[in-house]
Amino acid sequence: MSLEYDKLIFDLSSPGTEGISLPPLDVPNVKADDLIPRDLLRKREPDFPMVSEPEVMRHFVALSLKNHHIDKGFYPLGSCTMKYNPKINEKLARLPAFTEAHPNFPETLVQGTLQILYELSEMLKEIAGMDAVTLQPAAGAHGEFTALLMIRAYHEHNKHTPTKVVLPDSAHGTNPASVAMAGFEVIQIPSNSEGRVDLSKLAEHCNGDLAAFMLTNPNTLGLYEMEIKDIAKLVHNCGSVLYMDGANLNALLGIARPGDLGFDIVHFNTHKTFSTPHGGGGPGAGALGVKAFLEPFLPAPIVAKKPDKKGNMVYNLDYNRPLSIGPVHGFHGNTANLIRAYCYIRHHGGPGLREIAEAAIINANYLRSKLSRRYDLPFAGRSLHEFVLSGNRQKALGVKTLDIAKRILDFGIHAPTIYFPLIVPEALMIEPTESESKVSLDNFVEVMLQIADEAEKNPDLVKGAPYNTPVSRLDEAAAAREPDVCYSC
Repeated sequence: MSLEYDKLIFDLSSPGTEGISLPPLDVPNVKADDLIPRDLLRKREPDFPMVSEPEVMRHFVALSLKNHHIDKGFYPLGSCTMKYNPKINEKLARLPAFTEAHPNFPETLVQGTLQILYELSEMLKEIAGMDAVTLQPAAGAHGEFTALLMIRAYHEHNKHTPTKVVLPDSAHGTNPASVAMAGFEVIQIPSNSEGRVDLSKLAEHCNGDLAAFMLTNPNTLGLYEMEIKDIAKLVHNCGSVLYMDGANLNALLGIARPGDLGFDIVHFNTHKTFSTPHGGGGPGAGALGVKAFLEPFLPAPIVAKKPDKKGNMVYNLDYNRPLSIGPVHGFHGNTANLIRAYCYIRHHGGPGLREIAEAAIINANYLRSKLSRRYDLPFAGRSLHEFVLSGNRQKALGVKTLDIAKRILDFGIHAPTIYFPLIVPEALMIEPTESESKVSLDNFVEVMLQIADEAEKNPDLVKGAPYNTPVSRLDEAAAAREPDVCYSC
């Protein structure tokens, strides 16, 4: 006998059941088909399930419990920073003054929202050591694309048309995609034996045809680029722009500023760093910080603060930007998520942001020291907020990293990022974040060590996982190529 929450909502349907009863239409002398053009009316009733309100609630609550999320368990997803977001920020972002404001309201009626956006821009400038900020990008990859459009506009304004953008082989997957979409040629250089930028390989491409060098620091191995000032000098000497992918900014908060390190432009992932929702396709929110020489090319409008005719300081949207690349997002950006970021930063302040970075670094190195005894550590340098192990030792026993990831699910923990970065075979990329306690970290260590034991003593157990999840092991490739999402098919 199937439990109610194991059924599809169509299986719960019973003819005549209603979730809500609406009163008869009370507009006199008007029929329903008079309100909608006849050619737009349905020819037959939609095939909606007929269920009561309690059944609807139970169904969707049951579905939510099948999903793994940060409020349910540990989520050590490397490079994606799945950390707990304080619920007070959610509450504040949902205040009626924000949620009920129409995007087309005149500026005089949204001074509070504009003030928050202006102050958030000022705080991000200080955090990153930049001279100007735009809040328009919808997420990190959108920030990359926006930055590359600005870099192109900057070079064209200076009568220069470089065609290439260089990035290391450990770059985030969105980096080369953004480069190609912006019309540049992608040049990938190999990392050195320490997993960092190979200066000699970079130097080979530092010429008049180099538009920018894109770098994540710390990089996707969780390693800090020790020669960053030499990299900056090399890139700037050939008239190019040094871009920082800010996905790993968690490791630098309050400790180091990208602008002080020599970067000219950096994108922020507010969902990774400053308490905004993550995953599910959006809506996300990003931001982009630039040095003064790139400021004229920022997307229009930007939020500005200036005196009105009476001398009172007011906030407005500045469209008077002749060199701007133009808008890249409608209205003010994804304001609700930006408000969450504002609340998070204001709550912690400068010293608190540094504590966040320090805790993330301590947590990552704690896990690294515990797990590197049983899993291979391809790059021995001290990590920052994340680190990468290799499952090569387990693969030699017939257990792949994919098997390990599936087995982790049985313990109520989401699997780390696997098979990325590509330069590490059988990669396990782990980021604990600052919001996890030692208790949860120790539990994760215990699980990982148990799986290492199982790989040695009972590999078939690991290869058959998961066993305790709503569905067993799926064929991800077939699911992606041939998704079956139709109930009636």
